Amino acid sequence: MNWMRKLALTTAVVVATAGPIHAEEIKFGLLQDFTAVYTFVTGQYNQGQRDYLTLVNEEGGIGGNTFTAIVRDTGNQPQRGIEAYNRAKEEGAILFDFLSTPVSAAILDQAQADKNIVITPVHGRGDASDGTVFPYIFPVMATYWAQAANLVEYMKQTGGLEGKKIAIVHIDSPFGREPGPILQALSEQEGFEFRAFPYASPGNEQSAAWSEVRRYRPDYVMIWGAGGGQAVSVRTAIQNGIRPEQIHSVIWLAETDAANVGPQMKGVKRFEATASGMDHPIIQRIQEKVITPGKGAGETANVGNSYYNLGVATMAVAVEAARLGAEAGGPMNGDALKAGFEKISGYDAEGLMPAVTITATDHQGGGAGRVSEWDGEKWVPVSEWHAAYPEIVRKVIEDSAAHYGK
Repeated sequence: MNWMRKLALTTAVVVATAGPIHAEEIKFGLLQDFTAVYTFVTGQYNQGQRDYLTLVNEEGGIGGNTFTAIVRDTGNQPQRGIEAYNRAKEEGAILFDFLSTPVSAAILDQAQADKNIVITPVHGRGDASDGTVFPYIFPVMATYWAQAANLVEYMKQTGGLEGKKIAIVHIDSPFGREPGPILQALSEQEGFEFRAFPYASPGNEQSAAWSEVRRYRPDYVMIWGAGGGQAVSVRTAIQNGIRPEQIHSVIWLAETDAANVGPQMKGVKRFEATASGMDHPIIQRIQEKVITPGKGAGETANVGNSYYNLGVATMAVAVEAARLGAEAGGPMNGDALKAGFEKISGYDAEGLMPAVTITATDHQGGGAGRVSEWDGEKWVPVSEWHAAYPEIVRKVIEDSAAHYGK
């Protein structure tokens, strides 16, 4: 039974536990888009999240407490997201992940008023990294601004930027427009020109945008979409004379997209915030204690894929925050979890991700990542874990957060 059928059977999915439910369940609301724009992403990402929580429960929980995942479909629609949030909140959820920039933006003010945690790993508002303005919002990984900066830095190191043209081809949504401010700041410093080429959601048809890109004659191309539209971007770019080596993607490009594109995908670059593959201690323990015993949340073939491992890493950080928050004693609520997040220091999920350090002012955790390249069979890192242009990224974050605060 695949994850779509499982989701259809129930509106809330409770992660299996090794034994009876303990005195306190820590409930996470994983309210995501399973049916609209990000379906190819969400299924594997959410599966990794749930499998990691099952692993934690199988290994005894945190201080005897177990984790429950409440899983519902928002269809990437803000109103459905608000309704799902309110239901999960009534059921006791204290942390939420919408994996949707439009939905997380719609929930942001309400969640903060409720003192509930919203994590926005590799999505959402970049300025939410400023914990002084967004105290209950935690990007926890490189925001879209940090991702764009990392890609631009890689272009500079491999081909130079002065006098060059960068085309950014993006889905016409808040998510797609998110890189604009950082690209503007970087273009002023590095002397390159950039131009945005939007296409309508969900991205099944992009020919008009790419015809304009062909006339623009860029030196580099950034693709900024998710789900099935990403494979369309790569194929259509190549059809319009863009070489694979010129294409640099936001994090949402994975093994599934490579399979859909075929051999032409070789040479395409992407940003990544977590390592892919099975050769990681956490993934191996999931295989042993969750997948092999038949307690997994989806298709076994997904284990170790990019989106699956990303989902695992998000919950690893969240569980670490719960562990640290529980050290103070008392009930586990939004404030306790917030305190736990802000104690995370040098945490790398046993090597699955770059080390993150989260503070009261920096909820992004440093913004590190790297660039990888599709070699025809797998993603191969072509840079080291690091944060690119950190001073510029932080200034854009603080300026935007200050404007939002007003």
